[in-house]
Formats: sequence, structure tokens, C-alpha cells
Amino acid sequence: MVGGFLLKAIGVLLATAIGYLAVTPTGRYLVRAGWEEGRILAKRRAIDELVADRTIDDRTRAKLRLVAEARRFAKDSIGLETKESFTQFTQLDRDTLVLLVSAAYRDRLEAYTWWFPIVGRVPYKGFFDFGAARALGARLSNEGFDVYIRPASAFSTLGYFNDPLLSTTLRLDRLDLASTVIHEVTHNTFYAKGQAVFNESFAEFVGARGAAWFFRSRGEDSAAVELERRWDDEKLMAEFWRSLHARVDSAFSANPGKEAGAVAARLRARDTVYARARQLLVDSLGPRLQTIDRARLGRMRLDNAVLLARRVYATELELFDRVWEREGRDLERAMARVIALAGDSDDPYGAVRGWLTSAPVAPPSSPPPPRP
Repeated sequence: MVGGFLLKAIGVLLATAIGYLAVTPTGRYLVRAGWEEGRILAKRRAIDELVADRTIDDRTRAKLRLVAEARRFAKDSIGLETKESFTQFTQLDRDTLVLLVSAAYRDRLEAYTWWFPIVGRVPYKGFFDFGAARALGARLSNEGFDVYIRPASAFSTLGYFNDPLLSTTLRLDRLDLASTVIHEVTHNTFYAKGQAVFNESFAEFVGARGAAWFFRSRGEDSAAVELERRWDDEKLMAEFWRSLHARVDSAFSANPGKEAGAVAARLRARDTVYARARQLLVDSLGPRLQTIDRARLGRMRLDNAVLLARRVYATELELFDRVWEREGRDLERAMARVIALAGDSDDPYGAVRGWLTSAPVAPPSSPPPPRP
């Protein structure tokens, strides 16, 4: 009797789950994502086998070898949970993996968000179906949102699946490739539910500092220096986005109210702030950047959706570097410290800032050797 009851209960749950997936937009989206993930997994080939395959060109094999070595370093030296991620490779039949859609209200700094099981609310939505991404962007734009659509070459399932290296990611240069591998496996190690900004910014830090350490451990000091220059630029850009966020927010606060006149005043004020920010970006910040093309800055879109999307990956990057400094420039210790502080906190940045106000400065030290 008990067994029969359990079977019936399981059957009801399965029927309910299938019904949910079939009739709800989120369910249909997850079905499509699961289908695409299944296709990616079905095409996998072991990276070790590909590296040994002499019929594959030397450049591709060298980059695949680099991925395997960066993954090993992430596990053995940085202490990341690599699980089975990046042990296999999938060749896609297109140049773009997914399109990410972000949106924001035009008259206030508030992102449009989506809810998903496990990860909670996130300020972006990825689409394998590019037509669906553009259709959603058009709908949100017609509803009065700023919309930002951009490609992504990699993603993480947080270790729930054996995430393979994708051909879209392999197109990156050696430095960004190593950084991306370390960034993505950071999500396997720590991912705070509903804290997308903290998760992505923290992974950016671990990826940048970890890749520089990786190349330096191989005697490639010039590569490490270039990564550090890129990281310095990312921190400068993060400060630009922080300052711009504060100025736009102040412009909105100075023009409160829900009536049409107040909304129009907020939009005029934000347009003025963005126009001045573009001039500052090109004329003042541009000359200080070492690795970012100044012409690219002049073409960069500036609106609420872009601002909030950029900040997902670039919020308080300097804060993580301060922890790294306090921990004697030991990335493994710094990473463990941040994870312990953030935990399940509703304010992970606040937890890290609180520790920094009271923690002693550790003496500088050489990175520890890889664990055997």
C-alpha cells in the first residue's frame, strides 16, 4: 500500500511538472534550454583525446591544451571546484552561443528581472533562439524599457552538468581563454542565490587574478603583465560605471513624481547625464586606459539597460582586490575569505566591506605552490 501510494504521488508530481513545462512561458523556456544543453552534451569529445589527435591543427590543439592546464591550475592551485567542467569540447554549428537580453526602466535605475529555479532572480535572460531574443527585446522596448542585447560565448550550469568548452569560447585569445575558464568554474565553487551582480563580479576578479597567476607560474611573465593591465582597465571602467550610476540616480531623485511632466523631466535629466558621461569617457578616461580602444568608447551605448548590465560584471571590483591585498596577495585565501563572508548573506558586499574595516593586513607573500 505504501509503495503504491508513493508511485501514485510520484506520478502526480511528474504529471504536474510536465504540465508546468508545457503550458508556462518559463517552462517552455527551460525545455528549450534543456534541449539545447542536451545537444551540446551529445556532441562532446574529450579534450585530452583532441590534444593527442595529430589530424587537428596545431593552433587548436595548443589552445585546448591551455584550457586543460588552466582548469588543472584552477583546481590544484586556486582551490576551485572544477568538477567535470571543461574536460570535453563541443564544436557548435554557429559563431554565437546565446544572446543575452537585459532591460531596465527608462526613468529609474531598476532592472527588469526574471526568476528561475535554483538561481533565483537574475537581470538577464539567455536565448539559444535568436529570433526569440530579438522578439523579447522588441516587446520590452515597445513597453517602454531600455533594452540591451549582446552575445555570450560561454555559460555555466554551476556544475550540475559536465559543461564542455565550446567552439565559441575557443575563439578567444589565450589570455581571455584562461580567464574565462577560471571565471566559469568559480561559479561551480560559489553561487549565491539571487545575487547575480555579486556572483559575476566576484568571478571576474577570480578569473583575472587567477589567470595572471596561472601564466606567471608557467614563466610567461609578459602574459601575466598583460592580464594585469587588462584588469586595471576593468577596474577603471568599473569605477566609471559606479560614478555614472550615482549621477543618473541623483538626476532621477531630483525630479520625483509619477505625473507625465515629472517623468519627462527625469528622462531629460538622464539624457544630459549620459551625454556628459560619453564626453568624459572618451576625453578623460580613454587616455588612462591601457588595453581598451578609445574609438570603441566613442561607439559605446549609454542608457539604463547598458549601465545596469555592465555593472553585473563590474560592481566594486576594487573591493575584491582589497581582500586580496589583506590576504597577502594569496588568491586562494582571498577567495576563501570572500566566500566565507558572503555565504548566504542578503548583503554580500556589506559583509566583505565590514571585514575590511577591521581585518589586519597580511604580509605580502608569494602564491603557494600547487597542491600535489
